[in-house]
Amino acid sequence: MTEAVLLTETNAGVRTLTLNRPEKLNAANDALLLALTEAIAEADGDASVRVIVLTGSGRGFCAGQDLGDVSGRNMTFTEHLNHTYNPLIRAIRSCGKPVISAVNGVAAGAGASLALAGDVRLWARSAALIEIFSNIALVPDSGSTWFLPRLVGYHRAFELMALAEKVRSDEALRLGLCEHVFPDETFHQEVQAYAERLAARPANALKLTKQALNAAMTTTLDVALDREAELQQVAGDHWEHEEGVTAFKEKRAPDFRREYE
Repeated sequence: MTEAVLLTETNAGVRTLTLNRPEKLNAANDALLLALTEAIAEADGDASVRVIVLTGSGRGFCAGQDLGDVSGRNMTFTEHLNHTYNPLIRAIRSCGKPVISAVNGVAAGAGASLALAGDVRLWARSAALIEIFSNIALVPDSGSTWFLPRLVGYHRAFELMALAEKVRSDEALRLGLCEHVFPDETFHQEVQAYAERLAARPANALKLTKQALNAAMTTTLDVALDREAELQQVAGDHWEHEEGVTAFKEKRAPDFRREYE
């Protein structure tokens, strides 16, 4: 039997989705991209899942598009992106659960876009990101032109894309491309521990926070203020808010998981 291109594991409310083409540094083919998009949607609809982790098997996170998979195909670049990568990136950003990009190795091309798309980016010490598109005279896609300049500014983003410069973990942390860097030897344990911390937080409030942040990235302050006021009412009407206030008054840790267990 052909080995699965995507591995799925759930532990303590954390759904880990592992890209599983290690012999190709997890370069993406259609089967992997479509399976990942479907898996994110499935996890989003599963009340027992509170956090989603995306990572890679072997030495790589994702080396971008498997060029051999599209060679000779009767499909335009636009059609391919709209069929595979664009639905995947939209699924990550619209997902109501926090998504962690656990970058265990090289993230190149569209793999770099995938690494940037998470709500939290955790890197292994040996990880690296490279916007490699210009090496084959293509334009960065799969969200890179949206994510990268918002993190590092237009000019640094252009330089990284134009020169296809590799960004290693120490510089990635300095530039804000990741939130934490962990040793390779303990990377997966550190990611799981971080994800479980996030899973203990109020799921509804985090979903609404993600909605507010996504909307605020492309709107005015006045619109963002109105949106915050609307979402604050939704959050305040939820049982999590009552639990948080009650726990504060009783001087105990809130239990934001009780309704889901």
